[in-house]
Amino acid sequence: MEFNAIKKIYFIGIGGIGMSALARYFRLHGAEVHGYDRTETDLTRSLAAEGMHIHYEDDVAFIPENVDLVVFTPAVPKDHAELNWFLERGYPIKKRAEVLGIISRAKRCIAIAGTHGKTTTSTMTSHLMRACGIDATAFVGGISLNLGSNFVEGTSDWVVVEADEYDRSFLHLHPEIAVLNSIDPDHLDIYGTEEAVVESYKQFIRQIKPGGKLIYRYGLPIEDVVAELRASGRQAFSFGIEEGDYEAFSVRVVEGQMAFGLHSTIFDWSDFRLNYPGKHNVLNATAAIAATLSAGGFSELLGVAVAGFQGVKRRFEYIVRRQDVVYIDDYAHHPAELEAAISAAKMLYPDRKITGIFQPHLFTRTRDFAEGFAAALDLLDECILLDIYPAREQPIPGITSATIANLMKNPNVNLINKKDLLNLLKTKDIQVLMTMGAGDIDTLIEPIKNLLTTNPKH
Repeated sequence: MEFNAIKKIYFIGIGGIGMSALARYFRLHGAEVHGYDRTETDLTRSLAAEGMHIHYEDDVAFIPENVDLVVFTPAVPKDHAELNWFLERGYPIKKRAEVLGIISRAKRCIAIAGTHGKTTTSTMTSHLMRACGIDATAFVGGISLNLGSNFVEGTSDWVVVEADEYDRSFLHLHPEIAVLNSIDPDHLDIYGTEEAVVESYKQFIRQIKPGGKLIYRYGLPIEDVVAELRASGRQAFSFGIEEGDYEAFSVRVVEGQMAFGLHSTIFDWSDFRLNYPGKHNVLNATAAIAATLSAGGFSELLGVAVAGFQGVKRRFEYIVRRQDVVYIDDYAHHPAELEAAISAAKMLYPDRKITGIFQPHLFTRTRDFAEGFAAALDLLDECILLDIYPAREQPIPGITSATIANLMKNPNVNLINKKDLLNLLKTKDIQVLMTMGAGDIDTLIEPIKNLLTTNPKH
């Protein structure tokens, strides 16, 4: 399908972070964009302000005539009326990942994969490339605070994309450079086993183009595929802290910033400064630096570019930052992500009480990783657990937020309904507060911010 010929395009689930980036791409290229989403959000309001036609009821009456292409996300339920209307009438229908694959095939693609760190690393890579002389197009899985969007079009032949493992979406990509941050089990409702997760990542790596490069976290269980790559004339470089081909060293906190050096076979830098806390973000930065250099970015501009990275919305995002109280919001929804975010806060604020509010995302994920969630949340001084956000799932008998609470060693745990949260917070001594989760916990950010700003206790 020739995408440039598309005059009218329809998105089912247009408010998703990946879907909205594609919608912005087609709007920029002159298409009339229509779409459905379940709920109105800041992002859908932004899309409407950019000239897109969006509605929030699953009703075929909203579908315009002469739609050239329908794009949908696998998160849409099978009984969705609009999706079935298009299917029954034989419209051209593609998954989001397939469309991204077709767009990126025409360019030199850097694809960022991994269970965690994809969004920060892809956003950081696009920022570093653009700051180091490569005007890259970017489709990223979060709102970049540098770019002010999840999509930006560049003039170079490079594109940076986030390679999503959900529903094996990333197998639509054939990158020139692939970055692999982590392979932790997730989406077991799709994959079934941890082995199937690893095998899917290996297949993604095998799709790197001839002459291409893999940049991977040191120690991942992929040595057999790394050997395959090298035998076929492709390259593979590892990265890590105190290990790997790109080796970050002397990682420390200096005046609220992460400071570190970086050694590689070609370059040595003694002092990077990153305004994004935590060792996991030093790893993300190391991967992004390696990708930028591999694409030919100017190395002498890297120091300023790394220091200038402002971050991503909902990734350790400061909502309130005062002497007396700090409020951080984070998208963390897997045990390893919770541990990374909470550890980063403890590293920055070692002498303050850290209170975390967590909304588990999906019944299956809560069931599969309850012990991991409990261990990560035990790092908090005080934990507030909201009800599970179901997203696409039906409840599982016996699986609730109490499943996590019952495994925790921390005595300071509150199980609470979302509507009662603000009243509970009014009674608490808040020093450092974190909201964490991938559900609709983000609707609480403004009310919590207002409470911390207006409540005389804070």
